[in-house]
Amino acid sequence: MRKVVVGGAQLGPNQKTDSRARIVERMLVLLDQANSSGCTLVVFPELALTTFFPRWFMEKQSEIDQWFEASMPGPDTQPLFDRARLHNIAISFGYAELTPDGLHYNTSILTDQQGNIIARYRKIHLPGHSEFDSSRDFQHLEKRYFLPGDLGFPVTQAMGGRIGMCICNDRRWPETYRVMGLQGVEMILLGYNTPSFNSQKVTEGPEDRLFHNALVMQSGAYQNSSWVVGVAKAGIEDGFPLIGGSMIVNPDGRIVAAATTEDDELIVHDCDLDECNFGKETIFNFSRHRRIEHYGIITSQVGVLNGGD
Repeated sequence: MRKVVVGGAQLGPNQKTDSRARIVERMLVLLDQANSSGCTLVVFPELALTTFFPRWFMEKQSEIDQWFEASMPGPDTQPLFDRARLHNIAISFGYAELTPDGLHYNTSILTDQQGNIIARYRKIHLPGHSEFDSSRDFQHLEKRYFLPGDLGFPVTQAMGGRIGMCICNDRRWPETYRVMGLQGVEMILLGYNTPSFNSQKVTEGPEDRLFHNALVMQSGAYQNSSWVVGVAKAGIEDGFPLIGGSMIVNPDGRIVAAATTEDDELIVHDCDLDECNFGKETIFNFSRHRRIEHYGIITSQVGVLNGGD
């Protein structure tokens, strides 16, 4: 048995006026709750330190950069690292990263239980658009404010197993899970900020969004025999609703813990990484069953080049 007691630390909304320090205070409360529950790993959502600022159109770089972290940890986030070290808890959370050479990424990190950053992931599948779109009820400007990630989908030896990360829209793409699956991933940490309504499809509301949220994480877990820990930032943020639906999914694709609110909420489950073994050795034994001679189209083209016969 290789047990990791996982806490999914869902956050309620971060308002545009909330300071980093105020948001970190809420994260510390969840971290203390996780310690009381015996957690050894706590996962926070995408862009945990700010509002989901890509909903706002901005032109001045200085206005954009205020949402980014130039160092990690920094003065506002150091208390989070200190508390995690005190509790002997590894943490993962997402934030907007400004690199020393001025590049902007939507990033997630993983620490060890001593508060050292041991893995970094930069979001690859950026949704939305890059210019102001007057036809939308709200903007989704990730392509304007972030570069596509440049680190691939790394898998790191940690917590007695193999841990990977992805962010929000990445979860909708099967390639995300399979690239990590081919590295033997046993737990995928996944933060998201997902609007409750699709600004381009008025018939797609919260029920559909929550259904698809669960669908992709459960299928990704099952098809790669891996735990998936999906954690939301939820609730009414700056007047715009975000879905909750935080969950922990086991390697059989079953939801074993789920949030019931759209507020700050901790979900906990004892995850045995050895539960990944059966699927990896049988139906999803990749080395035995994959037929890569037929998969070339996946990496040789982006869009549909022909519609078949």
